Amino acid sequence: MLYIIYQEDRPDGAAIRAAQREAHFAYLEKHKDILVLGGATLAEDGATRTGSVLIINVPDRAAADAFSENEPFRSAGLFSTVKVSRMRRGQWNPGAAPNSAEGN
Repeated sequence: MLYIIYQEDRPDGAAIRAAQREAHFAYLEKHKDILVLGGATLAEDGATRTGSVLIINVPDRAAADAFSENEPFRSAGLFSTVKVSRMRRGQWNPGAAPNSAEGN
């Protein structure tokens, strides 16, 4: 089942994000078999990170919640908002995605 995890950073979260960055990427690498898509949300300046979106493929809601709760950014208290929702795969067009990680 697909789940989307939408997370908004706390206004004072930049230091937490920086301190947990390596652990965050190690966690995603460890779980790459369930990670469909992930990335930071950005302010309009294209540089300031404002949160994260992850789409995962797991057996059930309990697995989605466990993945989210154990993610290093979340367990360190980075997020002011976390929403986990089941989703349906609709349109899928990876070719429409930008070539750069910055979304340009």
